[in-house]
Amino acid sequence: MSLLFEPLRLRELNIPNRVWLAPMCQYSATDGLPNEWHLVHYGARAAGGFGLIVAEAAAVAPEGRITPYDVGLWDDAQVGAWHRVVDFARAQGAAMGVQLAHAGRKASTRRPWEPRDGSLKPDEGAWQTYGPSDQPFPGYTAPIGLTTEQVAAIPEKFAQAARRAHEAGFDVVEIHAAHGYLLHQFLSPLTNPRTDEYGGSARNRARLLLEVAEAIRTRWPDEKPLLVRVSATDWLPEGLTVDDVSLVAAQLGSRGVDLVDVSSGGLLPAPVETGAGYQVPLAHRLREKAGLPVAAVGLITSPQQAEQVLVDQCADAVLIGRPALRDPHWPRRAAHALGVTTSEPPQYERGLW
Repeated sequence: MSLLFEPLRLRELNIPNRVWLAPMCQYSATDGLPNEWHLVHYGARAAGGFGLIVAEAAAVAPEGRITPYDVGLWDDAQVGAWHRVVDFARAQGAAMGVQLAHAGRKASTRRPWEPRDGSLKPDEGAWQTYGPSDQPFPGYTAPIGLTTEQVAAIPEKFAQAARRAHEAGFDVVEIHAAHGYLLHQFLSPLTNPRTDEYGGSARNRARLLLEVAEAIRTRWPDEKPLLVRVSATDWLPEGLTVDDVSLVAAQLGSRGVDLVDVSSGGLLPAPVETGAGYQVPLAHRLREKAGLPVAAVGLITSPQQAEQVLVDQCADAVLIGRPALRDPHWPRRAAHALGVTTSEPPQYERGLW
């Protein structure tokens, strides 16, 4: 028996296994619309055996895109384009999720493979960015600090994006509150110098994220799971720690969040000692402190390593990132390595081990 290939039930959704595809931006959309690239990319990984696919960060507003090539769910016109991708992935047996995001001060940038770092220039299609204050991310154009009224309007943008996700057929929505994007910017004392009800105390800094979760639950069906991705630590002195984030996660649980996807960093440049499974201890600590199911991610590369994360009760599922870019069939190879028999698409049966 393998824990990795045990189903996991969240609300009314039965996810067939605990090998999940981590959200990884493809930076390949036009006007926020997923296209053939996304159909093939996610479709291949659905056929490859991932139990849950969490599609890349979909912007809840045009100004919330990381790059001009991000997908989105800010417009009803994007629903139909997503529906095609979702329908195909679900037909392969995978559950399909999407990450809802706003990049805040880290928006309006180039794709990672394009030359030059930093923000877009005006002649490259740059747009105005926003954040908790006018403090820029190092090397980026300074944002405009959001007014209290503008901050209070953000949860409804996430809620409307969740409504569109439901209309597109998604099974799961994940709130992106990690990696230095807008909700993380509000959460961390290192990037939130505000003095209104959205800044100052830990309670106030968490207010926007909690309001987003509450707003999404007004539009997202009760029977469908809601996840949140967090950076469990900023890896910096006086930044967020896993114990800080665990307290917020517990509050999220009381607001309808079902599982926490535990990542780290991204707020500011920081010295991070990476290594195999380096974020798993963070997931374990948060699981113990917050009392919520968690998923672990980050340099989990082998089937045996992924299985051990579950055996050790460090997490309830694992998210596979870069290895899945190299091998869309990572879960099927993992099942073979762990001695688990899985059903194969009939088109691929001739390639069985």
